[in-house]
Amino acid sequence: MKHLMAGVGRSDITPAPGTPQGGWGAQTHQRGIGADLPLYATALALSDSRETVAIVDVDGIGFDDEWTERILDAIQRLTQLPRERIRFSCTHTHSPANTFRLATITEGRDMILSYLEGLPLRIAGAAWQALENLTPVRCAAGSGQCDINVNRRLKVEDGRVVLGRNWQGAVDRTVRVIRFDDLNEKPVATIVHYACHPTTMAWENQYFTPDYPGMVKKVVEEQVGGTCLFLQGATGSLGPRRGFTGDLTVYRKLGKILGLEAAKVALNLETLPRQEKLAGLLESGTTIVLYEDVPVEPDAPVLRVVSRMVDLPLKAHLPPEQLEAEAADLREKLNQLRAEGAPEQVRAATARATQAGMRAERSRLYYGKTHLARQLMGIRIGEIALVSMPGEPFNEIAQEISARSPFPHTLFSGYSNGGFGYLPIRSAFTEGGYEVETTPYGPDAAEAVVRESLRILEELKA
Repeated sequence: MKHLMAGVGRSDITPAPGTPQGGWGAQTHQRGIGADLPLYATALALSDSRETVAIVDVDGIGFDDEWTERILDAIQRLTQLPRERIRFSCTHTHSPANTFRLATITEGRDMILSYLEGLPLRIAGAAWQALENLTPVRCAAGSGQCDINVNRRLKVEDGRVVLGRNWQGAVDRTVRVIRFDDLNEKPVATIVHYACHPTTMAWENQYFTPDYPGMVKKVVEEQVGGTCLFLQGATGSLGPRRGFTGDLTVYRKLGKILGLEAAKVALNLETLPRQEKLAGLLESGTTIVLYEDVPVEPDAPVLRVVSRMVDLPLKAHLPPEQLEAEAADLREKLNQLRAEGAPEQVRAATARATQAGMRAERSRLYYGKTHLARQLMGIRIGEIALVSMPGEPFNEIAQEISARSPFPHTLFSGYSNGGFGYLPIRSAFTEGGYEVETTPYGPDAAEAVVRESLRILEELKA
């Protein structure tokens, strides 16, 4: 096949007003009032004579294993693609419908279940549409810089590590961009890759939002054209420089800043390279050199996919019975306070019930296990490599993989093909903090991900 083929698809997945929203431990409301911007499932299909793959970008916080399976099943059935050729990624916005802490919901439970039931086919429809829209394309990649993110692991005076702004901490501010044009150089799709927790909108916010990634896509599509996908990076240790707010203007501003940088990078890319040729001289007020910029058709990029399950070591977990009883008791007290308590009492009780529920869920899933199988997936597009995994890897993991990658452009992501759970680096286990307390993984897991990711990259390059 002379050219790579690409197609895009999109489904609106905006929740209806009244659907349970968010899921913050400090949140006192349950139902969302409405949407500030639409939420989408956006898909990019890529194909050549040997491979076909679908990359699906969803404005959502993420899904547990059960719902991930249902979504992947729906995509597989509708597109007829094998599972190993489907990448289902979430932007990880923290202000969508509450799709992951259903046990704490007492208002609008029927609405969130109805929303979830309809979601797999709506997401699958975007992937199917992308495959139906395949057209010959050329592609190019580049990068820029944007400083809307910061290391969020801050050590305070009492020695605890909390979520804040650690301006001296490790951070990657690279904006990675891939642009796909049709053969007339009209943009078909742009991928924007950046690492920053979408926690701009927090517990005070009562509106569904795609957070800053949704604004990035909006700006890129306005400035560049075509359809934009946002692929979240390794952001377990990173957050926005301004966040945890109810002010809707904040996520729009941060998204616009990042979107304009991504658009600048995209507009500077040439998917059809040109060779400078001297055409002669012209006498005017001075002598002017005339040039012809002659198009040089690039080779079609190699499309290759490697997907494998990797066993990651787990830390020890307590037996679930006691933790589940504790969580149930705290949920009951929370429901009593929702009926008769003051807002601050509800907030504190919600936090306690949320934390207890998280402990119980981890124990139920991982007690007695030593390892957890997780999918690592690599996609090669010429000299570009996309590597993804479930969960929330620390940014240092992505930086090491990118630095040691055999590809000039390496986009490493979490939040893909299911699963929650932070993946801290080894040194974080001695420091402690929220990510270490809540991770299912042991200290060796990050190194295993780096090792296996580099093996996948070498296979893709071979």
